[in-house]
Amino acid sequence: MWAFLASLFVVVLYLAAVISAVQAAKTARTPQGAVGWVVFLLTIPWLAVPSYLFLGHHRFRGYRISRRESQRVMQGLKSFAAQRAPQAHTLTMNVRPFEAISNLTVTCGNNMDLLIDGDATFRSIFEAIDAAQNYILVQFYIVRDDDLGLDLQDKLIAAAARGVHVRFLTDAVGSYSLPRTYYEDLQDAGIDVVIPSEQRGPKFRFQLNYRNHRKTVIVDGNVGFIGGHNVGIEYLGQDPQMGYWRDTHVRLTGPIVLQLQLIFAEDWHWANDEELLDQLNWQTTIDAADKNALLVATGPGDQTETGSMLFFSAIAAAQERIWIASPYFVPDIDVMAALKNAAFRGVDVRLLIPDKIDHKTPWLAAYAYFDEICETGVRVFRYTDDGFMHQKVFLVDNSLAAVGTTNLDNRSFRLNFEAMALFFDADAATQIQEMLERDFLQSKEMVKPLSLQPAYIRYGAPLARLFSPIL
Repeated sequence: MWAFLASLFVVVLYLAAVISAVQAAKTARTPQGAVGWVVFLLTIPWLAVPSYLFLGHHRFRGYRISRRESQRVMQGLKSFAAQRAPQAHTLTMNVRPFEAISNLTVTCGNNMDLLIDGDATFRSIFEAIDAAQNYILVQFYIVRDDDLGLDLQDKLIAAAARGVHVRFLTDAVGSYSLPRTYYEDLQDAGIDVVIPSEQRGPKFRFQLNYRNHRKTVIVDGNVGFIGGHNVGIEYLGQDPQMGYWRDTHVRLTGPIVLQLQLIFAEDWHWANDEELLDQLNWQTTIDAADKNALLVATGPGDQTETGSMLFFSAIAAAQERIWIASPYFVPDIDVMAALKNAAFRGVDVRLLIPDKIDHKTPWLAAYAYFDEICETGVRVFRYTDDGFMHQKVFLVDNSLAAVGTTNLDNRSFRLNFEAMALFFDADAATQIQEMLERDFLQSKEMVKPLSLQPAYIRYGAPLARLFSPIL
């Protein structure tokens, strides 16, 4: 009897492995991912089949549904954008690739306030929350139950007490350690909360490998925030281990806020099946600064490789310079080729990455790419100002400046839901340029090849590269 059951289990296991291998070959986002899964499933099925259940899915039916339901608002935004289309002379680059990636349209009448580091960011966010009249939408990848997290909680509860409708959303993985009492205190104050353990997300849909990495605050549909900061005291530089935390957020006004709001509505719908579109303000105030802007949201719910294509399009558009700041550098083949091609064309290509480690594997994996790009003329700077650099920013010529949540790595490209605010504006580009120039002064340029690095880097980098998320 036991022998029969054991044999049956083996047959079922191998059948599941074959079915999963066929599915992986058909749906994996990269050829490397397809080959990796097929080999893994057919050689070690007892380990690979459970892994595939949790890590192998990549299409999000719920997101497609929420996106379809948001089409009428999206079309309305496009119609409004057509009325607020930028004047041709204000655009010094082709914006169509970015519009195609985002499925939205560049508008004028926007403005941005660059928020450098945590004190400026949360001071501005809290001021906006205190001024809210109708509603507040809050979404962070990480929220901690520390002093900053409790300050945010107090601000939201006070807003709800004034009659403001507050909605609060976090990621199940990023905020795994946030106690249930934090959510319950918000609920008791009348705030709409998605509790990760109850949502139809990663834990219960075998999608543990996918994260909503966006950090968004929207107030009344008029003011928005996005950038690299999460909610925790380390983002204020108060973690003794990480030290000074170098990060960037941006305060948004104008039509781009409605684009950011649409993305939040899709995330909210995915998390708890509630449709928000008719409950939000879709009328905007035109900012006199009149900057051209676009919100580009990317993620595994898209049918194309939107995350990678965003960076590829920016690099390909560069004529004079492309400067990228990212805490991680684990690019795909296309972005690597674009960076090298830009350097061959004489473009000033610079990467700003941290010297300090927060996650060992991607930090090590980056070393496996440096020699290849540096040989073509790309310059790599390591931020060394006694702290950790976490910002996600890029600058193209004097034409495009972007701030948001997307890292220059495969996880952000293919596994995370991300968003970047793009400004096609010379003034915005100048602000980002000046900020990055200060960061370069606090950095050291890499000149030592992998062969001269310490042994743990020489041998660890190629191994870590194998574990890059290429599914």
